[in-house]
Amino acid sequence: MADDKMTTNSKFVLPVSSDENVSVLAVIYRFFKKVAIVGAVYLVGYMQWSVAWLIGPVILSLMRDQWRRENEYRRNLAKTAAMSSEKDIVLARLDDLPSWVFFPDIERAEWLNRILLQVWPNVNRYARSLLKETIEPAVIEGLANYKLNGFKFERMILGTIAPRVGGVKVYDKNLSRDEIIMDVDLFYAGDCDISFVLRRIRGGIKDLQIHGMLRVVMKPLITKMPLVGGLQIFFLNNPAIDFNLVGAVDILDMPGFSDVLRRCIVEQIAKLMVLPNKLPIKLSDEIPTVDLRMPEPEGVLRIHLVQAQNLMKKDVSMLGKGKSDPYAVITVGAQQWKTKHIDNDINPRWEFWCEAIISSRKSQVLQCELWDWDPGMGIENDDYLGRCSLDISQVVRAGRMDTWQTLQQAKTGKVHLRLSWHRLSTDLLDLSHAITETQLVKNAELSSAVVSVYIDSCKHLPSARVQSRPDPYLIVTVGKRSEHTAVQMRTDSPVYEIGYSFLVQNPEIDVLEIRVLDQKTGSQLGQLSYAISWLLKEKDLTMLNQPMNLQKSGPETKIILAAQLKILKEAIKEKDYEEESVTAPSEPEPELTGPSAPTAPAYPPPVQPSHTEELKDFVDNAPPNQSDNLSEKSIPVEQIINKEVDVPQESQIPSERDSPKLVHRTSSLTTSAGEAGLGRILLSLRYSMQNQVLYVVVHKIMNIPLKDPSNVPDPYVKLYLLPGRSKDSKRKTVVVKDSCMPEFDEQFEWAIPLTELHSRQLEVTVATHKGFLTGSPVIGQVIVHLNQYDLREAKTVWLDLLPEASPRD
Repeated sequence: MADDKMTTNSKFVLPVSSDENVSVLAVIYRFFKKVAIVGAVYLVGYMQWSVAWLIGPVILSLMRDQWRRENEYRRNLAKTAAMSSEKDIVLARLDDLPSWVFFPDIERAEWLNRILLQVWPNVNRYARSLLKETIEPAVIEGLANYKLNGFKFERMILGTIAPRVGGVKVYDKNLSRDEIIMDVDLFYAGDCDISFVLRRIRGGIKDLQIHGMLRVVMKPLITKMPLVGGLQIFFLNNPAIDFNLVGAVDILDMPGFSDVLRRCIVEQIAKLMVLPNKLPIKLSDEIPTVDLRMPEPEGVLRIHLVQAQNLMKKDVSMLGKGKSDPYAVITVGAQQWKTKHIDNDINPRWEFWCEAIISSRKSQVLQCELWDWDPGMGIENDDYLGRCSLDISQVVRAGRMDTWQTLQQAKTGKVHLRLSWHRLSTDLLDLSHAITETQLVKNAELSSAVVSVYIDSCKHLPSARVQSRPDPYLIVTVGKRSEHTAVQMRTDSPVYEIGYSFLVQNPEIDVLEIRVLDQKTGSQLGQLSYAISWLLKEKDLTMLNQPMNLQKSGPETKIILAAQLKILKEAIKEKDYEEESVTAPSEPEPELTGPSAPTAPAYPPPVQPSHTEELKDFVDNAPPNQSDNLSEKSIPVEQIINKEVDVPQESQIPSERDSPKLVHRTSSLTTSAGEAGLGRILLSLRYSMQNQVLYVVVHKIMNIPLKDPSNVPDPYVKLYLLPGRSKDSKRKTVVVKDSCMPEFDEQFEWAIPLTELHSRQLEVTVATHKGFLTGSPVIGQVIVHLNQYDLREAKTVWLDLLPEASPRD
């Protein structure tokens, strides 16, 4: 037995010896590493260089390592989620898939996931073609702006992990009889292997992740197989994209280079299949291509970015942190605008106007990002100042909206937006009023109409070179905006089958211009100038497919196109077009009274022909927002509370589909002081999957014990997001003087990835503020475990305050 034990023990001798060898190598490595460090320090001193040459690379290395660890952690969480079961994925995303997700939809999602898994190997060829022919040229062009040349994709392997469907919505209301509309929550976090070359340096992309809401429109329905004439596939908003750089270019894996590469990829996906761009697929030859590819705008969103306040200070000066040089980037689907930057100002005023063509007022989002401009060295290094998002359906219901939005992912800051929704009409009587309305805003070029153009093909183009057919492409221009089609190689009769929509300032003056160019020589093969005013004479302002002679070309050269004009109508309130049974109030919130109710600028009246003067007064002399004295992390009270509605039971709060903010309905009062006799606190919680943000409203505290009538508490609420209790996660309400039943109604928010939500806790502490010398004694505390609540809809709960030393489990 002893021999056996000795034999058994002897089996573990070799690993110990191996470890000793590794230890020797480790000692040698550490020795040379320290020699290198000491030598570097000696060299810096000997050469009398600045210490910045030594400290700078160390700081940059530490920042790079920290940035990479954070990104790797986030990608691993996403990959873990992608490999979970279909039902878990669906249930995890229910809070972003409103009331249409039921168990039949979960089964439908699982069925789609099985289909994706089966067809995934066959998608590899299409993805490789898309990468080489579409995305690679765009990346080359984008990187050229940063003096990075010689980019080329070499290998594209999608791996074995297919995209996952987190939820499926099939619309059954507010659609025509000959179409089926389906929304799919698509999520990909696979094991793809993509390699590329940049300036003869080899690198690769791994851990590619894409997440977005994909819409599939099946139309028209036909009586023959395959029963559907065609498909339109598109993302409602720009999908979220992330990846990890590997290989030799790993040394370039800093935020700047990764952002440039990511931006190029996102832009090309947006041009291909993010609204208003659609990816059409024709399934039946009996269906005219124009039915699938002609743009169908629903309206125009007019955006007025007025100003921002109390932005974070990102610039560094000799005396510490200075101010910022902020600019804004506004995004609606594939459409994007950028304001000018304003030097050294954390309260900038832009007065910036832009207009977005909206192809789906349901589910599309307006996003405004703020950045601190810094002069770069070829790779962008601007600092992030936060963002805000707003559902366009909210503007549709209101007609006009004047709002201050608190910035997310920022310690302080908010932006002032004025928005208006304009429907489209084919009634000529609306044109004069639309033109008059655009003339009221003197510092912007606004539109009065939208023209949609479908270009089918060209015929008999002339040759640009001897004994060679041209490589033609088109440049389509209306006003200051131009669109370029893809190049058709070696043909004098190219087929484009593509559609565009353009904003038109004045249809009576503006012109649609189409130029046909040869890619090889750059020479012009033909030109068409079409006065948009001609459409005003057509029935329904529409010209069907019609061949037209090209100017400055051969006698038989023609272009076949269709066009439709629609006029912008005045912004008025509309009913809720959502098919969900829960509806939001159609009237503005009632005005509060009392000293704590700030005054907000009133919505302007609906624009009627007799109201042009009122609109002009609103545009030129709109009153400033007077809610600036509120907490920087707080939403103005008039936006989150409506005490005119009495609900006898627990508070009822609409989800983000019904209101961009949590709305508190008056709850029943509580006479209990809680199990510890320290009082009770009323909180509302909701998690937005779309924005990846946790919202918490601190409403009120009831029955704080009064131990000394001569010393009434001055309560306030302090919140931390656990674990960690970091300074960045701290939030704090205002102090209410001399009250045992204080009311706050303040909303706070934290940006949290969905994968981390259920492992976090919210620490809520109630303290009394009694001056600088006496400190802030704690009244009570409660720990809210977020995994105990289903936050797909807002939850309002009373919680008992407990002693700080024994928080609730």
